[in-house]
Amino acid sequence: MKMVDCAIVGKGPAGLSASIYVVRSGLNVAVIGRDIGALSKSEKIENYFGFEHPISGHDLIDRGTAQAERLGVEIITAEVTGAVMTDHGFKLSSNEESIECRSLILATGRPRKKPSIEGIKEYEGAGLSYCAICDGFFYRGKNVAVLGSGNYALQEALELLSYASSVTILTNGRKLESDIEPDNRIEVNTDPITRIEGGDGFVSGIRFDSDEFLSVDGIFIAEGTASALDLANGLGVATANNVIEISEDGATNLPGVFAAGDCTGALTQVAVAVGQGAIAGLSAAKYIKKAKSDK
Repeated sequence: MKMVDCAIVGKGPAGLSASIYVVRSGLNVAVIGRDIGALSKSEKIENYFGFEHPISGHDLIDRGTAQAERLGVEIITAEVTGAVMTDHGFKLSSNEESIECRSLILATGRPRKKPSIEGIKEYEGAGLSYCAICDGFFYRGKNVAVLGSGNYALQEALELLSYASSVTILTNGRKLESDIEPDNRIEVNTDPITRIEGGDGFVSGIRFDSDEFLSVDGIFIAEGTASALDLANGLGVATANNVIEISEDGATNLPGVFAAGDCTGALTQVAVAVGQGAIAGLSAAKYIKKAKSDK
């Protein structure tokens, strides 16, 4: 178990910028993320201040990462799969190790696109959920499925074992690829999915391309990796219109949790993400120092 003053989820410009301001406040900080996200697809950035010539997203992040590491920030390449509150702050779960922190900054960009499967939109909130920690309690003793094929899906399935009588991971024709220790109580179905079906307005099960039918009471969407919105929902952080709600100082409604960058609904520009990261980093540092002095 690693313990730090501040943990930042997201290795993009918002997260790295926040880390620089936290570490320069004399606190220890870890930045954790699987990759740099959407910026990896930017071949040419020519509107970021201070660069006479265009720079690629990768090169820009490499420079920011080197700067953060030089100042003492720990950069961890891992996939964050969940976040919970503890007596002393927060705990992050990942495919590598757990991290405890006094303050948490969410900076992982926008949520993933929903899978294009018939029935998903129709049954949202009627047996279809996006958060096992939030809604698992409502499926005590029932049969549930998790749609996904990676670490995030397996982590959600493990969470649901505490409530449901049976848990099945649906990979929708893909191979389950996870380095999290599996549990033999979890079934895995790799058949392609045709649609989600229901009755009386609620989910009743999944119809596969083979015309086989799996009867379940609930389905949890866990495609790709956990976004800032997924982590926020699990903690009880206020969200609206698929973004995290923050105040001017980057704070959420949950003390100790801050957010920056695209996940807040801000303009999707590197300059904005860096600015929001600076604000969140300074606010988190102030929060941590106050918490330490109050002890």
